[in-house]
Amino acid sequence: MEEALSHRVGPGFRLADVDPTSTPGFEWDKEDWEREFHEHDDELDELQEKLYANGRSGVPGTGGVLLVLQGMDTAGKGGVIRHVFRAFDPQALKIRAFGPPTAEERRHDFLWRVRPHEPAVGQIAVFDRSHYEDVLIQRVRQMAPPEEIERRYDAIVDFERDMATRNVKIIKVMLHISKDFQKENLLERLENPEKHWKYNPGDLDERELWDEYQQAYEIAMKRTSTDFAPWYCIPGDRKKYARMAVKYLVLDALRSMDLTWPPADFNVELELERAQKA
Repeated sequence: MEEALSHRVGPGFRLADVDPTSTPGFEWDKEDWEREFHEHDDELDELQEKLYANGRSGVPGTGGVLLVLQGMDTAGKGGVIRHVFRAFDPQALKIRAFGPPTAEERRHDFLWRVRPHEPAVGQIAVFDRSHYEDVLIQRVRQMAPPEEIERRYDAIVDFERDMATRNVKIIKVMLHISKDFQKENLLERLENPEKHWKYNPGDLDERELWDEYQQAYEIAMKRTSTDFAPWYCIPGDRKKYARMAVKYLVLDALRSMDLTWPPADFNVELELERAQKA
């Protein structure tokens, strides 16, 4: 699934050039998909445990991983989290969903509410929506003046650079869906009583601003995709493909950390002898 890396946002990126229905590098056979989706589960499990173990042991230079998930309503962020992280150790996994800011949060800079949820050493953190809402919905809805939105792009880059200097691997994903796909999902939520709880009448209001959101996403990704915190625009109409792509990006980030088991901070031979006599 190395094709996931090809979705990285770079110079000249245009959101309109990304086909939300595409599945580059993958043929859709259910059996093949199940096999490939779980192919690296054992490796992921070991890498996550090594990361956690190094954090617990205080190994110098140990960092963490941050996955930022963004997308239009019904893009499937929750499904990605459920499927990609199903087998992960919850001790080392922190998931945070960011909704509208509270009255207290609005009294502070927009990053104030995000900073406490950065990944701790040895931890993987997932943001379901994130600090990017403050340059997306607030830009589209004109909830902040243009000069403040401009300031926030640079503030975000600085914020992410600071995390990167502490060895946090940052993966930012936009799940890019089509307008037709969103409509299908909204209708399904209305027609199925079991999914009424997922429906928000406000989603239709935001849908009326579809083009404005597409523009806001393109600008945000182009302004903030960096070597230390790259954006990936993942085609999202095929949910299984999107989940697999995100899973591979997490795997690639963990592999890049060159993790090993932390050394023992005690005399192994002595403790083995004591344990045998216990």
